[in-house]
Amino acid sequence: MTTPQSAAAHAHPAAAQSGDPQAPGLPTGTPMRWVPTLYLAQGLPFYTVALIAGLMAKSQGVANDQIARWTGLLGLAWVFKPLWSPFLEAAPSKKWLVVLCQYTGALALGGVEQHMPPAQAWTIIFALLGLMMAALASYHLWALPPGAPGVPQGSAREVLATLWDVVHSFFTKPGIWLAIGFIVLFRAGEGQIQTIGPLFLRDARSAGGLGLSTDQVGIVYGTAGTVAFIAGSVLGGYFTAWRGLKRAMPWLIVAMNLPNLVFWWLGTALPDDLGRVSAALAVEMFGYGFGFVGVILFIMQVVAAGKYPTAHYALGTGVMQL
Repeated sequence: MTTPQSAAAHAHPAAAQSGDPQAPGLPTGTPMRWVPTLYLAQGLPFYTVALIAGLMAKSQGVANDQIARWTGLLGLAWVFKPLWSPFLEAAPSKKWLVVLCQYTGALALGGVEQHMPPAQAWTIIFALLGLMMAALASYHLWALPPGAPGVPQGSAREVLATLWDVVHSFFTKPGIWLAIGFIVLFRAGEGQIQTIGPLFLRDARSAGGLGLSTDQVGIVYGTAGTVAFIAGSVLGGYFTAWRGLKRAMPWLIVAMNLPNLVFWWLGTALPDDLGRVSAALAVEMFGYGFGFVGVILFIMQVVAAGKYPTAHYALGTGVMQL
C-alpha cells in the first residue's frame, strides 16, 4: 500500500534518506505543527500582563488605580513593538531569534517568582508560567523550520532611515488620523473592561464588587469566557466573509460594544451565583470575539495597504493597544 510518506519518499528520495523534516511533501513540515504553539507563546506574556499581573497585585492589596496604571505602562511594550522590526529583519535566523526571545521570556517569568515572598500560590503560578514558556521554546527549537535568512539592512544609519520611512509613510497616509481615531475608539470600552473588569470581580461586595476569589475569576475567564471568545471570533470571521467588511462593520461595532452592558448589570444586580456571573461574562466575551474581527480586518485591509504592509499592520495593532 502506498502511504503519503512512501509517496513523498519516491518523489524526494534524497530528502527521505536524510530525514529532513522540511522536505517537500512530508507531513511533518506542516505549519499546524508550530503555528498554534507560536500563538500560544505570543499570547502568554500578554495574558500575564493583562490579567494575571492585575490579579496578583490585587491579592497583595495594591489599589485598583495603581494596578490600572502599572499594567497600562507594561502594556506599552505592545504599542512600541513595531519600532524594532527593521532590526529583527536583519537577524541571521528568525528561528533562533524566536527561540531566544522565548527563553528570555521564560527567565523573566521565573525571575518574578524569585522576587516574591516564599510559600505563596503566586510563586507557583509564575514558576509554572516560566516552565511553560521554556517548554514552548524547547519545542520550537525542534519544530520551527529554518526560515529565510535575514535580509541585510546595511549600516545602522540605513536601518534608521528605513525605520523613519516606515513610520513617516504610515502617519502621512490619507485619512490615517481618522483611521487611528476609529481604531482607538473601536475597542476603548473593551480596553477599560480588560483591566478593570477582573478587579471589579475581585472587589469585596461591601465595596461594590462581586467578591469572587482569584480561583473563581480564573475559572470564569478560563472556561466560559475563553470558549465564548473563540466561538465569537470564528462566527465573526464567517459573518464578515459573508457580508463583506464594509457592510458587516456596523454589526461588528455593535457586537464589540453593546455586550459591555453586562458589567453594568453585574454592578447593579450584584449576583452571587457563579453560574450567572459566568453566563454574563460569556455574553461579553462572545461579543468581544465577534466584534474584534472588525478592527483586525480594518487594520489589515485599509490601514496596512501600501509600501510596508507588514510594518504598517504592526503599527496599526500597536495603536490598538493605546
